[in-house]
Amino acid sequence: MKEKIEYEYQIDVKNLIFKNNYYMFEENNQYFYLILFKHTEEEIKDIILLYEELKAKNYPVHTIVKTMTNNLFITYEDKHYLLLLVTNPLKEYSIYDLINNSVNLKLTNKTSVLKRTSWALLWSEKIDYFEYQIRQLGKDKKIVLNSFSYFIGLSENAISYAFKVENNIPNNNNYTLGHKRIYYPNYHLNYNNPLQFVFDLEVRDIAEYLKSLALNDYTLALIDLESYLKIKPLDLYSLSMLYARLIFPTYYFDLYENIMNFKEDEECLIKLIDKIKDMEIFLQKSYLLISKYAPIEPINWLMNKDVTN
Repeated sequence: MKEKIEYEYQIDVKNLIFKNNYYMFEENNQYFYLILFKHTEEEIKDIILLYEELKAKNYPVHTIVKTMTNNLFITYEDKHYLLLLVTNPLKEYSIYDLINNSVNLKLTNKTSVLKRTSWALLWSEKIDYFEYQIRQLGKDKKIVLNSFSYFIGLSENAISYAFKVENNIPNNNNYTLGHKRIYYPNYHLNYNNPLQFVFDLEVRDIAEYLKSLALNDYTLALIDLESYLKIKPLDLYSLSMLYARLIFPTYYFDLYENIMNFKEDEECLIKLIDKIKDMEIFLQKSYLLISKYAPIEPINWLMNKDVTN
């Protein structure tokens, strides 16, 4: 890959590091990341349009570096990679940064393949596939099998919750710039990566950040949730969908997919499984916080569960 980069971009690469499906190198105090992507042609077109709009608005999106022949990406071993010039890759965004950044770009009447709608349907289709996959390929994965039904049950609660909200509460269709996934710590490297961008409800990013933080320290996540609710006025639809997304265990299914794609060993789930009680406490207390602002529905089994032992 080093020779490929030097040839395509005419950049002298001294120390090339490979990690988590990307290559990283530094040149003249500038940080370059070669990111693997699997987007469709339509998605790439919309990403570039969005990227150009963000650049025009001085939004801190990473710079896409084109090849010497003006191509957006290179192909290496039948995989496509995009080179990004990244500023302050390990600087962190806080919950307050997420709140401020969410107002910078709204999706109005124009359509985009990056737009995400109907979480209930998307989640349901994903769960159907996972259940089929585990029957076919998961027989030898004991840790996955022992944890799968719990998280499927939790996801079905989230699907049912989101379905009721989507069909019974008016939505103002206020879609904003979001991300496929937000993590804690929330580094610039991931947050400002144009390949991560989607259009969705504002609460998508907030919920993903809070879930990731809760896995590290649920008390800090509750503090950030309370701050968010005090700062940001939200309608019943948004507050209900915020809770639905907090319930849906994306953190588990991300690891599950890595395991099934042989990117990680299933032992990586053990630490997560040990956090089930903490996450249940987080969900109980999140409900109590959100319900101060709107009459959202509880998940009865969760609210009635004794998690003090």
